[in-house]
Amino acid sequence: MAGKIEARLAELNIELPKAAVPVANYVPVVIAGNTAYVSGQVTVWNGEFKFIGKVGQEFSTDQAAQAARLCGLNIIAQLKLALGDLDRVKRICKLGVFVNCLDSFTEQPKVANGVSDMMVEVFGEAGKHARSAVGVNTLPLNVAVEVDAIIEIA
Repeated sequence: MAGKIEARLAELNIELPKAAVPVANYVPVVIAGNTAYVSGQVTVWNGEFKFIGKVGQEFSTDQAAQAARLCGLNIIAQLKLALGDLDRVKRICKLGVFVNCLDSFTEQPKVANGVSDMMVEVFGEAGKHARSAVGVNTLPLNVAVEVDAIIEIA
């Protein structure tokens, strides 16, 4: 029987990607007490990298917000794999959003809204979080966005 969050995903017609396997010497999720730390998730869908390039050059702000949303789906997929039950998520505490962008690009908060809005859609009040939205000169594999997360769990 699906839990409350799984039912919410179905209601929203949100499909989760397969949780990505680490490509270096780290783990996707560390659980310490009642906190889950999710490693940076990039714009990959079932093994295929998407949104390769710079925001403000190859991608618009709206496209980058979709890239951030994809990173959020990967965060949820990693949580599902690590926790087994997404209903264990008590609160999305903090998201760190990194945007691979031109030096002149200043709309990182609008890009971050792509993942922030999705977390609230899925988790409701528990999806409201603190966040950082930072522009960087490059990201691994030249992806447009990377997002990491700190989650309170039961």
